[in-house]
Amino acid sequence: MEKNLHLNRLPSRPPLPARGIQSGSKMRMGPGRKRDFSPVPWSQYFENMEDVEVENETSTDSFRIYSSGSEGPVLLLLHGGGHSALSWAVFSAVIFNWIKCRVVAVDLRAHGDTTVNNSEDLSAETMSKDIGKVIEALYGENPPPIMLIGHSMGGAIAVHTAAANLVPSLLGICVIDVVEGTAMDALNSMQNFLRSRPKTFKSLENAIEWSVKSGQIRNLESARVSMGGQVKKCEDPVSSPGISKTIIEGIIEEEEEEEAEGEGGEHGNGESNNKRKKEDDLEVKECPYTWRIELAKTEKYWDGWFRGLSSLFLSCSVPKLLLLAGVDRLDKDLTIGQMQGKFQMQVLPQCGHAVHEDAPEKVAEALATFMVRHKFTETKGGFQCMFPAC
Repeated sequence: MEKNLHLNRLPSRPPLPARGIQSGSKMRMGPGRKRDFSPVPWSQYFENMEDVEVENETSTDSFRIYSSGSEGPVLLLLHGGGHSALSWAVFSAVIFNWIKCRVVAVDLRAHGDTTVNNSEDLSAETMSKDIGKVIEALYGENPPPIMLIGHSMGGAIAVHTAAANLVPSLLGICVIDVVEGTAMDALNSMQNFLRSRPKTFKSLENAIEWSVKSGQIRNLESARVSMGGQVKKCEDPVSSPGISKTIIEGIIEEEEEEEAEGEGGEHGNGESNNKRKKEDDLEVKECPYTWRIELAKTEKYWDGWFRGLSSLFLSCSVPKLLLLAGVDRLDKDLTIGQMQGKFQMQVLPQCGHAVHEDAPEKVAEALATFMVRHKFTETKGGFQCMFPAC
């Protein structure tokens, strides 16, 4: 096993993103001002980008990781289905400046820029073994203390990895917005949700705009860095009429509203002309963007990710933190376990499912407090812990 380090190294600490610039999907910027949907590079949030090579019996797989720091416990970050390691970018920069730690975000198999020989095998067992192999490739037989942190599918894989004892230096587990009961219930409607998404986007900016306006990501800053890990350029140019048609109609509508604000609402015949022009502009030959992974084709693995997850989570002997977007997500086993003090739980309201993207500072605060409380690390940068009641 070996790792190929990209020649993309930055100074020892990434800058802390400015606070107060998170954008909700309905945030207005005022007359004549438009939100910036241009992509932002990973290097604004991480120090290093590496491709870690893992030897298998018949092939070599390459896992893309983004990291910062060289001392302290490792926060190993596992993203949700369809997302990528870049979904942790803003969170990583925040927590790295608050506690002594190393952050390592991994593109799971078939996601982001990771390349594996069998990208169709997304079973919980295979993905858990991937994590163990990546840790061994990075740190050898004596890895530093590691905290597994996972969102949605990544949270399920974190639990499976811990339960299989694939991380010999495991400190604890943090699972973000995934509970067996609600996850299993949601599987019935998942295909309908996936069919409702645009299949292609005319540009990366368009994909970022859709993610924010559709509510998939409620934080514009995070969307600008993370959507590049969810979509890729199509291999062949295609005719673009109908690309992201639903969201394009919303974009046209919002642009017209902004023009009305800037011009006192006096459009007259110019209104229909502007709309026709914007629609005509879309009908060109171009190379649009599409999703990096077809999640609908992974359906046969969904049950294996989530069934039995609650009891598996509770069976892990290390300290556990569960972060949820709503308390209604708790199932019976977790409700009983929480009452018995088997894990710490915190609800972060006013967030969508992508909690760590929508409210990166709140998630960072909860995790930093949890780790300091258990004496896994120390604070830095003047961060003060606020210990929750539950």
